[in-house]
Order: sequence, then C-alpha cells, then structure tokens
Amino acid sequence: MTDELDFPKGGGLVPAIVQHWLSGEVLMLGYMDAEALAVTRASGLVTFHSRSKGRLWTKGESSGNVLRLKSLHADCDADALLVLAEPAGPTCHRGTSNCFDHAPPPLGFLAELDALVARRAVERPAGSYTTGLFEGGIRRIAQKVGEEGVETALAAVVQGDAELLGEAADLVFHLTVALRARGLGLADVVAVLAERHARR
Repeated sequence: MTDELDFPKGGGLVPAIVQHWLSGEVLMLGYMDAEALAVTRASGLVTFHSRSKGRLWTKGESSGNVLRLKSLHADCDADALLVLAEPAGPTCHRGTSNCFDHAPPPLGFLAELDALVARRAVERPAGSYTTGLFEGGIRRIAQKVGEEGVETALAAVVQGDAELLGEAADLVFHLTVALRARGLGLADVVAVLAERHARR
C-alpha cells in the first residue's frame, strides 16, 4: 500500500511517524517525499525530506544515530506513513530516546532488556553478570531460572509486594537469558501467547 501514497495531497510530502519496532515507543515525526521513500527502501536507513534544508536527510547522517528500517505502513487514507525502525542510539538531537518528552511504554522495557541480553550473548563483555551466565552454559542458566522460580513462588505466598516484585524481576531476567541461550527471545514467547489467545 505504500506504493499508492497520496503525495500530491500534502504538496509532495507525507508525514512519517517513526516508532520503535520492538518497544512501540513513538520516536519522532518527519516528512517524506517519493524520493525519500525510495532511498529509505533502498538503503534500509530512514531518510526524510528536510523542509528546513530543502533536501534529503538521512536520520543520523552526522551523529551516527541512524534509524534502521524494519517495515513501512501507510494509513487507511494513504496520506501518512508509519515507519517501524530500530534506533542506533538516541533519536532526538537532545540525546533523548524520542522527540516528544514522553516515557517509553512501561512494557516496552522488556524489548530493551531482550535486546541487551541478545547483545551480551554475542559480545560477552568482561565483568558482566550476563556474560558469566552465558559462559556457565545452559545448565547453569536453567538452574538459576529454577531457583528464581521457587523464590518467586515463595514470595507470592509469604512475603510482601516489594519482595514478590523483586523476585519476579529476577525470574524474568534469568528466563530471558535462558531463551537467548537457546537462540530464542521474548518476542517468540509473545507469539505463542498471541496464538493461544487467538484460539480462545
């Protein structure tokens, strides 16, 4: 449907809302013309038509904080564009993750955690607790998941809310590591939950 965007309706430009492809955080608003859209598709880097500069502008061309394209979606009237992207650093020139002074969606942090664990699995920085887990192997990771699961269950029965939340956070973290050790992620778990929900 992005091939049928109504550029003439907006004087040659359509608004392009950029959203984090995993967390759902709304990052910024820019404008694209047909050329910017073509360059975005060809390069995989989100590119706009800068109204102030009067030229094409690839986000991050000077700062390095590019937006890597994941997918494009036109709205129902074909006069606006939703851009799902993966940011390489802060999106806003002020150094913030988005240009709107709003906090990311609360559950969106799980996507950030999943991405961080995935990087740790590959990079293995020295001194990182997560690196130590990966280097201990899947059996050690599975043992930690079991320990945290038992501690979470006990906290639910005999401890306060703060203790339960702390243990639940430990469990989610170690479960994320276990999934990544098997080449999986939280998005795969969400897909299973969504499939089950659709059958109900």
